[in-house]
Amino acid sequence: MSRHRKTGRAMRKRMVLSSLSVPLMVLGVGFGGYNLLNFSQGYHAVDNRDIEASEFVSTAGEETGELPAQKVAADRDFDPLYSTFPEEGEEFGELIIPKLKAAMPVFHGADPDELAKGVGHYAESVLPGMGNNSVLSGHRGTVFRELGKVGEGDLLIVRTEAGEFTYKVHTVRIVDDMDKTVIVQKDEATLTLTTCYPFGFIGDAPKRYVLVAELVNSNTNKVNEV
Repeated sequence: MSRHRKTGRAMRKRMVLSSLSVPLMVLGVGFGGYNLLNFSQGYHAVDNRDIEASEFVSTAGEETGELPAQKVAADRDFDPLYSTFPEEGEEFGELIIPKLKAAMPVFHGADPDELAKGVGHYAESVLPGMGNNSVLSGHRGTVFRELGKVGEGDLLIVRTEAGEFTYKVHTVRIVDDMDKTVIVQKDEATLTLTTCYPFGFIGDAPKRYVLVAELVNSNTNKVNEV
């Protein structure tokens, strides 16, 4: 009788263990699949970022890529306008907008520190007056609060140590805040102004108001000419 009771207990124990093994196996497979999915997603995220970065480099010069630092450096080496380039955060010029009867200081760099003081010059673009694209940015609530009144045919004047450079606006654009086509190379001397848009928007504005202007007149300082 005792032997039968022991056999019964052993059988019940095996049945319990057997019934637990199935859920444990399912849980293990599910956990492994979840980790594999996360790994796969992370891998593709990194891969996509690498592809995007390489596309900006490979398409430089088209309307789809950023101004590469090496191209700007080359332009600096061969352009006679500037004997030296400004340091980050340095005030190096003045932007005059006749339509608004306004003049504002221009600082090298477009980080918050520079934009808090005036107009910021995107450091990876050429300086005003040089061939290629010179990009200036400003806050819509301060220096560029009336920029929406400026449009095609209006003039933009930049004064630096190299001289006075007059540009004429030929294009007005409204783009998404992450649109990289604003900061691209140009075949001709170009000035691009950009600020957040809409102007009266409360919070982080989703768009950018962009003015693109071509150089129509240069009065250079002879001391900087070769």
